[in-house]
Amino acid sequence: MPVALQPLTSLSIGGTATVAELKLPPENRPRLMEMGLLVGTPVELVRFAPLGDPVEIKVRGYHLTLRKHEAEQIWVRVN
Repeated sequence: MPVALQPLTSLSIGGTATVAELKLPPENRPRLMEMGLLVGTPVELVRFAPLGDPVEIKVRGYHLTLRKHEAEQIWVRVN
């Protein structure tokens, strides 16, 4: 049975997953892909800011901060 996909923001802090799909508008995809967020890339949810936005993730050995509405459009498969 295939593992269900979920938005990146649904991970618990410290949770790891693999990027499965980018549901971002076409104009926003290249910027995130240049920063290393590609399908098949492992990511870890580091923390949410005190008010829940932005979201900090670890990808390819560095920390990346995303707006919450962007992170919600990145669908992952939990490891």
